[in-house]
Amino acid sequence: MALPRENYKISPELRSFGAEIRQLREAAGLSQTDLAELVNVSRAYISHVELGKTRCRCDFASRADAALKASGRIVQAWNELLESIKSVKYAAYFVNFPKAESTATLIRVYETHIVNGLFQTEAYATEILTDIKDVPTRLGRQKHVMGDPAPTIFVVLEESVLHRQVGTIEVMQEQLEYLLELSERDGIRIQVLPTVYVKEARAAFAIATQADRSEAAYMVTGVGGMTSAEPEDLAKLSERFASLQAEALNVRDTRALIRKVIEEKWT
Repeated sequence: MALPRENYKISPELRSFGAEIRQLREAAGLSQTDLAELVNVSRAYISHVELGKTRCRCDFASRADAALKASGRIVQAWNELLESIKSVKYAAYFVNFPKAESTATLIRVYETHIVNGLFQTEAYATEILTDIKDVPTRLGRQKHVMGDPAPTIFVVLEESVLHRQVGTIEVMQEQLEYLLELSERDGIRIQVLPTVYVKEARAAFAIATQADRSEAAYMVTGVGGMTSAEPEDLAKLSERFASLQAEALNVRDTRALIRKVIEEKWT
């Protein structure tokens, strides 16, 4: 199910915190009105917090934690929310997507020019990123997204990505060998799109799907990128990804091609 229109610009961090409140409230068998009375706020305020429409104060988190007998869980979530808002250093055009990506159960990626950030080695990422201080952020993103339980990930990447030199020959060899390793993992499917004209092969994009089937998409543009939860955008991108998969090599043939490129070009 696509995100409702009024939630398009809601911070993923706030959405995640609100979901935590809602989960604990429902587990306690309380309605929004019940919780509102216990913490001395309006029912509408509880609703806004749970939907991620407002950032509550620390004192509310403390009162809610006590009312729901959460043993500090809500206070900890509030502190983590504050830290994530203060410290995450993603590019401005990317800031709304990482949280959706980190909680997704399914991620679909189409890449046209470089290996996707989730699959980059440290050496490859160091060559790609303009600021060396951004490398730990990228590696941390990989660890968080691909931790246990990891989402199912489908990737279609242009064949040219395998041939485009980023850094030294050694960097490319390590990167492609890492792609091979990843392709053997459960839940990760990597397919190469041959160098042929495909109508749907335009700009790179990624779609993150949550357990409740809500989705967010990140689309590369000429000046960076944008995040969208527009149902129309999501429908078009899902259809486009299916077409790209249909034109791509299967997983086994993709592995064979990657090995061939390593042997012929990067060894």
